[in-house]
Amino acid sequence: MKAIWNNTIIAESDDTVVVEGNHYFPLAAVKPECLAPSATTTVCGWKGTANYYTLSANSNTNPDAAWYYADPKDAAKEIRGRVAFWKGVQVSA
Repeated sequence: MKAIWNNTIIAESDDTVVVEGNHYFPLAAVKPECLAPSATTTVCGWKGTANYYTLSANSNTNPDAAWYYADPKDAAKEIRGRVAFWKGVQVSA
């Protein structure tokens, strides 16, 4: 699977976990230079608190376009250490 935004491959891995239709990539498969921490958080009743990253590629930014669960609840433990994308990021095989 690949995550592409702004003509840049942000992440690439054959080891993604799909939850609610979203592919969660291992953090090690994401280009660190494309991620900047965000102060945004949201709460999911069964996964826990999500933290966000702003994506950067080709001198453009996409605020809060990636998220992760630093300490997911037990029901979502398989996404610990993984990142998912949205806001125009294309995820495909």
